Amino acid sequence: MGMAFLSFIEWLVDQLWGTPLIVLVLGSGVFFTVMSGFFQFLSFPHVISQTFGRLFKKSVAEAEKASGVKGTLKPFQTLAIAVGAVVGPGNIGGVASAIAIGGPGAVFWMWIAGLTGQIIKMVEVTLAVHYRSVHEDGSTYGGPTYYIKKGIGRDMGWKKIGSALSVLFWLAFMVSYLFNIENYTVSEAIATTFNWNMLAVSAVYVACIYLIIWRDIKKIGEIAGLLVPFMCVFYIASSLFIILKDASAIPNTFKLIFQGAFTGTAAVGGFTGAVFARVIQTGLARSVYSNEAGWGSSPMIHATATTDHPIKQGVLGVFEVFMDTIVICSLTSLVVVNSGEWSSGLDGASLTLSVFTHGVGFWGRITLLVGLALFGLTTSIGLYMQFGTLLQYAAGDSPERQKMAALFNKCFYPLPGMLLLFYAYKFNLPPYKVWMFIDLSLGIPIFINLIAILLLTPKFLSLLKDYRARYMGIGKVDPNFKVFSDDK
Repeated sequence: MGMAFLSFIEWLVDQLWGTPLIVLVLGSGVFFTVMSGFFQFLSFPHVISQTFGRLFKKSVAEAEKASGVKGTLKPFQTLAIAVGAVVGPGNIGGVASAIAIGGPGAVFWMWIAGLTGQIIKMVEVTLAVHYRSVHEDGSTYGGPTYYIKKGIGRDMGWKKIGSALSVLFWLAFMVSYLFNIENYTVSEAIATTFNWNMLAVSAVYVACIYLIIWRDIKKIGEIAGLLVPFMCVFYIASSLFIILKDASAIPNTFKLIFQGAFTGTAAVGGFTGAVFARVIQTGLARSVYSNEAGWGSSPMIHATATTDHPIKQGVLGVFEVFMDTIVICSLTSLVVVNSGEWSSGLDGASLTLSVFTHGVGFWGRITLLVGLALFGLTTSIGLYMQFGTLLQYAAGDSPERQKMAALFNKCFYPLPGMLLLFYAYKFNLPPYKVWMFIDLSLGIPIFINLIAILLLTPKFLSLLKDYRARYMGIGKVDPNFKVFSDDK
């Protein structure tokens, strides 16, 4: 029963991540890159200035708040939560699993998906902020369900199509929360290191999540704002140390990555050599799960930001993907491939932990465990907020139902991840088998979301044009332009 079910899941993943979705993911990235004038490349200095210039100045956020700009969190807090949601176990366990299954060539396709994913994230975040809704107290919320219903259903006049797509996305995304990998990855790493019972570690992890989420949203923003910068510096420094210890192997590492991108060599999973389809499929799937570009998840967090223009928040999406995939995932990839241990038969977080152990000793493994635990917690914080947005959408405008939805979220959210771990523990599944469930849960919401933002391309381009005129000195400002869809 267990093996037959797993074989069926593997078949579904292969079908779902076949040529149509691969073409849609890569094609959307190329399309938006061209239509935006290669914004993520040519305007990257502007992205950096907005990230490290505007966000770290409290006076800017305070000035925006004082001017009546709506929002719940400061821009840096939303960035911290969003980066915390994408920089997580997927960067450590997911990347290692992709290399083990698809070979070093999977890294190349992660990079391609990361470079084009920057603009995809910018588009979806921008649309989420533009079409967001506002509570009576001025707090904001939004995401794909809102820009699908308002943008496609209302503005484009396709009411039935908009309603149907928003419901389908809601259902698909709700299902994806049943496959929460953070609990499994953190628990498996800690349990194997100290020879503890994985179920006991999982229970402690769930208890920690409950302690965090039973605080209000502003407290969550403060927690993420403290943890995310620390954990990123922590992981980057450790990874660079391990890579530079074996600097002579770096040229061969890049050779393996570029050669394997179109041939493929897998280390585990029963493949004598990963075919091209497996290499690109694994690389893209892990990249999207890691940076969430196109998934429609991060826009739910960014919609809560205190900002006076949607593109301002969209610009942060570019940095978010850059930090996640081009920096963090690349470091994990280089650490794993450069060590030569990718062909050892290990998989997932266990593979990365082994590399850190051999690279800097047992304390290197402990260092990674600390980082992994922080990654897991901040990722869970971000996913909790996303799940809450979906429940708010289902609850409608009733304040009473909104409160019930928030209470349900606090009570229910941490449990599915523990159930997935229990299933993996019962059947003694290797990490790459568990990651199949994640790949399965991604496909449908990504497909719906990318179709939606492609349909809303004219709206994004009009917002980008207005932003360039207002803040980059390119073009003329139209005083009658509506920055937010619900503005009077």
